[in-house]
Parts: sequence; structure tokens; C-alpha cells
Amino acid sequence: MTSVTLHFPLDDYQRRIAKTRKAMETKGLDLILVSDPSNMSWLTGYDGWSFYVHQGVLLGLDGEPVWWGRGMDAFGAKRTVFMHHDNIVGYDDTYVQNPAKHPMEQLAKTIAARGWEAARIGVEMDNYWFSAAAFETLRSHLPSAQFHDATGLVNWQRIIKSEHEVNFMRRAAAIADAMHAKVIELVEPGLPKNVLVAEIQKQAILGAGGHWGDYCAFVPMLPSGLDATAPHLTWDDRPFNNNEGTFFELGGCYRRYHAPLSRTVYLGAPPQKFLDAESAVSEATDAGLEKCRPGVTCGEVAEAFFGTLQKRGFHKDSRAGYSIGLSYPPDWGERTLSIRRGDKTVLEPNMTLHFMPALWLDDGGIELSESILITADGVECLCKTPRKLVVKN
Repeated sequence: MTSVTLHFPLDDYQRRIAKTRKAMETKGLDLILVSDPSNMSWLTGYDGWSFYVHQGVLLGLDGEPVWWGRGMDAFGAKRTVFMHHDNIVGYDDTYVQNPAKHPMEQLAKTIAARGWEAARIGVEMDNYWFSAAAFETLRSHLPSAQFHDATGLVNWQRIIKSEHEVNFMRRAAAIADAMHAKVIELVEPGLPKNVLVAEIQKQAILGAGGHWGDYCAFVPMLPSGLDATAPHLTWDDRPFNNNEGTFFELGGCYRRYHAPLSRTVYLGAPPQKFLDAESAVSEATDAGLEKCRPGVTCGEVAEAFFGTLQKRGFHKDSRAGYSIGLSYPPDWGERTLSIRRGDKTVLEPNMTLHFMPALWLDDGGIELSESILITADGVECLCKTPRKLVVKN
């Protein structure tokens, strides 16, 4: 082992690897190539802004994992992972964004050299960081190997958090609260949006409660008025206007662990339709959260939420939540369970989710979300910012 300072005890990484290997054995895999940077970090501790080039972790059924990536980033691996340096492999920079050669050619040589040339290999076929060209190159250079889809295999091992991970998410939640406090303090008619975002981002990095803030996997979302009929618009230099609502979807982040939180601010006197939407969302959220406890499925939580919302005359055609935790851009979700009808995932203690009961109407939007922790007998909201529409006259 190297002398790096890990974010978690070494035993935690060993437990994660053992859990992942059991899942590999169930799927009949000898080796997995993990290209999702969140999964790479969870298994090895690797932490670097290098996911714009091809990289990965090789995990077999025994021995240490192998970090593989760009040669210059191998030095970052030596500073962040627990493995011996023999298990950190860098490729030559002539492979980087070069149409004449592909980094997976070098990875295939590494796999073969370590005795896996005829292995049953799992790859994350459907994620942001593993391309069609990567797969075709690997397959053509390892003709004796059998390739299988291992999308989500590691992600699903991450959904129940350790106490160390929950502690990191509590710190992230405190940062999210501080960010929203800054919004409520400063937002007013005439203030340019980019000026407010600068203050939000400053608060995010300063952190809260004595803990610094990491960069978030999502940028701040704060559309106003008709722009708020869409969920994922960011900011520009236009000023906030009177008699207009803005939802703020922000996330606190501590050592890559996220706690998203959405709140809505109305400058001026909100119309009755907006107040009715707030009331319906609040009632439906209470119904959903009341249902959140171990042994209940995500689909049952969704039925409680959507059923209550429909009784109040509102319709939402997107899911109402998803698993969260460790993540890198462009997404703070874990890409596993969802709060949607039909999802049969059973809730267990120490699962963490973003409960996202947003409504995007024909003339605006309202978001009042929560980062939640499933406890031994119910649910806890990690953030402390009151769940209500903020009205500033």
C-alpha cells in the first residue's frame, strides 16, 4: 500500500471490493472494466478531473484492483488510491484524442499481460464514459475474451451507505443549507443572475460547519418565469424580476458526496395557481415521505406521492426521486433506483435519495425537494432549510 491519505479506512475499500466480487460471481464474470469515475473512486479512492479521457479500473476476482489511465494522470492515482504502484498503469500521451490509435489498444495489452486475455469481461456499456469505439477496439484486440454488459453492477453495490459515507453527506447537506440561505438573503428584483450565482458558488466552496466544499456534479439551476417551465436551465446576466418565481436547484458537495436541495422563491405576490401548486406538492411530498421506510418499494412510495398529487389536480410525468451519493459530472445521481411507479427496489436503512417532487407548469415551475436518508424505522431529511415557498415582497 502507498502512503496516501484515504478518505475512508482501508477496510471500507476491501468490503466494497468483496461485495462487488460477489456480484461479479453471480453474473459469471472474471473481470470488470469500471469506467464510471464514481465507481472508480468508490472502489479505489481515485479522485481527479481526468474523466474526459479514457480511464478505468480493472477488478478481477482476486488481487488488488488495477488503475489504468493517461500517463500524466497515473501520478494522480499514486496520490489518491490505496494500491501498490505496480497496479497503476499509464498509457502514452500519443493515444490521447488521436484518430490513428485508441487507448483501448494499450488496455487490451494490459489485460492480456495480466492473464485475462480469454476472460469473461464485464464492461459498463451504457454510461457517459465508455464509447462505442472503446468497446469495438477492446473486442477486436481481445478476440478470445467474452464481453458482457456490466452497466450498473458497481452502482448497485453503492446504494447502502456506510456510516462514514452518511457523515460526508450530512456535511454536504449543511453546505446546501448555507447556499440556500445565501439565496434567500441576496435575491431581489434587479440583481443580475450571474452575480447571485457567483455568491452561491463562493458559499459552496467555502463550505459550512467547518467543512470545505467540493465542486458539484451539477451546476446551479435557477430558471425564472416561463424559463422555469423547463427543469435544467442555468443562468445568464439577466436580472431577477418582480412578480416572478424562480426555483433554485443547488447541491452541496463534500469529498464528492452530494446533497441536492431545491427551493423556490417568489418575488412579489404569488398568484393563486402558484400557491395551489405549492400546497399540492407539499401534501404529496408528505405522503411520499411518510411511506419511506425499510421494506417498502420505491414504487409504493411513488404511488403515495403521485396519487396524492393527482387528487389535488396536478400531474407530473417524470420520476419523483433517485439514489444519490458519490458522483462526478455530469450527474449527481447514482443511476440505480427511481421513485417511479413499478420500481420494485426495496428501501433499506442507509439508502440516500433525492426526493424530487418538482412541478413544471405551463407558466412557471416549483421545486421543493429533499435529500433523504432511510433510517431503521423511517426517513430523515438531511437538509434543514424549511420546505416552503419563500415569498419576498
